[in-house]
Amino acid sequence: MRIIGGTLGGRRINPPNKMPYTRPTTDIAKEGLFNIIENNLDIGALKTCDLFGGTGSISYELYSRGARDCTVVEKDPAMYDFIKKTALQLKLENFQVVKTEVFRFIQQCEKKFDLIFAGPPYALTAIDDIPVKIFEKKLLNEKGWLILEHTPRNNYTKYPHFASSRNYGTTIFSIFVNKP
Repeated sequence: MRIIGGTLGGRRINPPNKMPYTRPTTDIAKEGLFNIIENNLDIGALKTCDLFGGTGSISYELYSRGARDCTVVEKDPAMYDFIKKTALQLKLENFQVVKTEVFRFIQQCEKKFDLIFAGPPYALTAIDDIPVKIFEKKLLNEKGWLILEHTPRNNYTKYPHFASSRNYGTTIFSIFVNKP
């Protein structure tokens, strides 16, 4: 796994060999995702949250490209430890890693974010609840984005706040915007 762009671009990250619940976003999908983000948002001004952090790959990429307030939520103890260790090695500041279940985090969170990325396990039965809960809890600032990674079997076009989606084979990013 590697960081694609920004100040840490080219750095290799070596996650644990056994990651039973983690499916890192492919480099092709990640490049597409960051093209979307960079062409629409000022990453340096974003307060970000990465739900289902996994290896932390999306947040390392956000930080490398200028985000200076990153929160990563991961419940798996091994992956949580890996993200914390990697953040220390990369000397990331204002990079908070929270060890908890995502829906508990959403329910208890008092912060607001400009960008929330959710890359849940594709088999998660409650995946359709993620945008609903985030908007119910008002976790996005005005004009804030939620990007939900999912497979073609999920369709969010009729959901409130849905703005667009991008397809990268078996990976789809649905974008929801908190419009004023």
